[in-house]
Amino acid sequence: MQKNEDLLRERRKDEHVALGVKQNEQLGKFSLDDIQLLGTSIPRYNVRDIDLTTTICGMDVAFPFYINAMTGGSRHTKKINADLAEIAKEVGIPMAVGSQSAALKNSTLIDTYQVVRDNNPNGVILANISPEVKIEDGLRAVEMLTADALQIHINPAQELVMQEGDRSFSHWLTRIEEYVKLSPVPIIVKEVGFGLTRETVTSLANIGVQTVDLAGKGGTNFARIENDRRRDQAYDFLLDWGITTGQALLDMQHADAPDIAFLSSGGIRTPMDIVKSLALGAGSVGMAGQVIYSLKKNGVEQTIAKLELWKEQLRGLFVLADAQNITELKKTSLVVTGELATWGNLRGIDLKQLANRK
Repeated sequence: MQKNEDLLRERRKDEHVALGVKQNEQLGKFSLDDIQLLGTSIPRYNVRDIDLTTTICGMDVAFPFYINAMTGGSRHTKKINADLAEIAKEVGIPMAVGSQSAALKNSTLIDTYQVVRDNNPNGVILANISPEVKIEDGLRAVEMLTADALQIHINPAQELVMQEGDRSFSHWLTRIEEYVKLSPVPIIVKEVGFGLTRETVTSLANIGVQTVDLAGKGGTNFARIENDRRRDQAYDFLLDWGITTGQALLDMQHADAPDIAFLSSGGIRTPMDIVKSLALGAGSVGMAGQVIYSLKKNGVEQTIAKLELWKEQLRGLFVLADAQNITELKKTSLVVTGELATWGNLRGIDLKQLANRK
């Protein structure tokens, strides 16, 4: 029975990758497209003056983007994790692994995650677990990678669509609080692509969580992935569940939003998406689907070259925004229009203030 469960778990990991890559082949309109940055035609800075450094969980990092949680837990995904770790090392950015539950249940899969630390011994690596994982096992996940921080992913929509998924959630907040108190490394609580509302973030801040990843709708859709894995595809009606990355970022602009560090992810496609996220207060920006799509399509070297180009493009966008660093960028005016503006107005966001910040 255990062997069958292990095989099914490995197959699910491989299916997640295959279906996720397929989704990222064609991405349509993105919520951040409804946001326009108001820059300058007479910049105060040269490209060489721009400082892209930021912090994640108190750790200084050179560039404000990272490879977000994706994979691990099968022989196939070991090679993917190895390649992603090489990319992260060469580009000099943090990387998160996918859920380590598979390795916690089957020790033969530990190396499919450890390869990340092996290939990037000095990098910033984020471990990843579900709130279903008991604290003693979660600490094993941290030790497995000598991780610098621990992501706890919350994904009730995905679990409900998954036939073999969890059906009990009422203990999650208590479990997360336990991690906050006992973890030797910082905690990041993240969605998996359905977005965190400010109310959820407030609940997390109230138990001591200091960093969240908003992880909005717009990129890899795990409800669709799990529904595609089902023979009956019974959850077609849930494929549009959640709030977008733009909506989640706007929600954190509300006067009642908690004072908490937040990261932006979910459908990030370009350096412009990164800059818009940073201007709305994100400390850094995570990418998953587009990185693995580039890796699968173009290989390691071209993906490294693409992300290196993004660094230069980011510096150029900072110049256009007349911001030398992220602190100044957060003072840049943004005009929100379209469907995102309608949503923001209904949620009580002061869009006029955002449009006139300087």
